[in-house]
Amino acid sequence: MKKWLLLLAVCAALLPIPTKTEEIPMITGSLGKIYGELRVPESGGAVPLVILSHGIGGNLTGQRDYADYFLSRGLAVYNFDFCGGSVASRSDGTMLEMTVLTEAQDLNAVIDHFKDDPRFSEICLWGGSQGGFVSALVASQRPNDIENMVLEFPAIVLQDDAKARANPDGTFPETSRVMGMTISRKYNEAAVSFDLYDLLEDCMLPVLILHGDRDPIVPLRYSQRAAEVLPDAELIVVPGQGHGFMGKARKEAMEMEAAFLLGIMADEYRLFRYFTNSERRLY
Repeated sequence: MKKWLLLLAVCAALLPIPTKTEEIPMITGSLGKIYGELRVPESGGAVPLVILSHGIGGNLTGQRDYADYFLSRGLAVYNFDFCGGSVASRSDGTMLEMTVLTEAQDLNAVIDHFKDDPRFSEICLWGGSQGGFVSALVASQRPNDIENMVLEFPAIVLQDDAKARANPDGTFPETSRVMGMTISRKYNEAAVSFDLYDLLEDCMLPVLILHGDRDPIVPLRYSQRAAEVLPDAELIVVPGQGHGFMGKARKEAMEMEAAFLLGIMADEYRLFRYFTNSERRLY
């Protein structure tokens, strides 16, 4: 009987909810104005707000389907472009000015903007690739302001990659090419200025990490170590997926993440998938 009651509760939590697009808030970030889209469900009370952070060279369009899905499940979403995050960013700044620390400033500015907004019961973070790295960095510095966090293939490798770009004397070239993009000396200097794993040891909030076992950019071992270091983390290895999830795996990732962000624990969600006869390829 308890299992059936639990199933009903989980199903109710995952039912689509009427939504609306709210506004484009004006937030000042590290290099100027931040462009972002805030969307809030049409509900009668405060709801969790998920802040989505994209990877290097990307912008908010890369995770718009995630924003749509989270919104349909009753979560408010703020999807934004990092300052200087890519050539297609609608926020101020250039990629030669961007570092992981400027992006951390941007994310902190977004959190500060929304943390006392009565429409939102709590703030949750979602980050992919470098956006995952930055989300983890910020969460480790202000865990009391964050309810939970989802990381997709967080680019913790970027610190080792930056070290490999150093000159023999330990300095960095004025510019470097990374995946077809030009980054500055400041990017590399910022990347090696701390050890993210050291910071994660004291990050007590619940964390869900998803990582493909065929990721050619961020090897799986970086997320495996993060899951070991974080006090309250679960790592889901996604079979056959690379740096970014495609097809059915992408849909399953959204479902798992929405359930996690809503506070539905992994065992409860597995029960939901079992009773609905869905494949459980993520587990």
